[in-house]
Amino acid sequence: MSTSALLTIGAFARRCGLTASALRFYADSGLVRPVRVDEESGYRYYSPGQVSAALLVRRLREIGLPLERVGAVLAAEPADASRIIDDHVAGLVSQVQQARETAAAVKATLGSPAPASSVQLTGPVLTAAVEQVLTATTQDLPVLNGVHLEVSPEAIVLTATDRYRLSTRTLVPAEPSSSTWTATVDADDLRLAMPWTRRRHELRLSVRGEEILFQGDDGTVRTCRTLADEFPDYRLMLASLPEVLTRAVISRNALVAGLERQYTPQIQLDLSAAAITVGTDAIPADVMGPPISLSFAVSTLHPAISTAVGPDVMLDVAGPHLPVVVRSADDGDLTTLAMPVKGNAG
Repeated sequence: MSTSALLTIGAFARRCGLTASALRFYADSGLVRPVRVDEESGYRYYSPGQVSAALLVRRLREIGLPLERVGAVLAAEPADASRIIDDHVAGLVSQVQQARETAAAVKATLGSPAPASSVQLTGPVLTAAVEQVLTATTQDLPVLNGVHLEVSPEAIVLTATDRYRLSTRTLVPAEPSSSTWTATVDADDLRLAMPWTRRRHELRLSVRGEEILFQGDDGTVRTCRTLADEFPDYRLMLASLPEVLTRAVISRNALVAGLERQYTPQIQLDLSAAAITVGTDAIPADVMGPPISLSFAVSTLHPAISTAVGPDVMLDVAGPHLPVVVRSADDGDLTTLAMPVKGNAG
């Protein structure tokens, strides 16, 4: 290839989003070598075809992959390269969790503010409830990537919303809290903590400063960050819903299976006297009120139905373009609002 068809190190660096010094370092490390080096001037030239390799190196370094592992990825077959990356990310997750445990232990020696009154729960029960409402979180806004906790002596209420869906779950504590408090917990931190909380029979939950503490019955502790922004007033949202127009009771598993047989991003539900029709599937249901049709994004409706508690699910419909309330037909501890979309509904 002639020099005129090659890129100078400066032009190549701009295409790759790297600095010239970084390219020199990667060349000296044997990762992305120039295809030609001028013997007199020492100028380095790269082929346009090397851009993808340089971009890959940049991205691998952005996730902290060591240089020797970067070289292994470049030389490996796709399956082996993916395994190297997955192993590295798993190690990062483990390091983060270990850092949080150590940080919690260190802060305990620094005279950190005493935690608020704790509330006791069963670990698997809390974990299941958190996982149900986590489906309604989103990273679109920081405060919406959180689960809102409301602790009182009688109950613990967990709530999350992504604006198209709202899920709220009420739990009865194993041992009541002696005080009332609220906090919004970072959803990403919760996802990391859930495998640990699931394995603790007894779990004490408290808030301290800008974090939530989970203390297991074995004395170990996990912490999750809290979010500073004010959580939306979901109770006002629930109270503002119009009167129910049509109510349907249907097998949760049958409805989930019907949704999973649809392969379009948007589906229509037709509620009639004895069935809910999903696509071409007519699923038996008890429907009270006038027939109505609604359109949903599958990504909104499926989690709302699949996380419902109990064998039967109840759908309360106030109108074709108003939030549909989804709850268990015999247990109202989990309530989800799912927002329809404009479609063929009428």
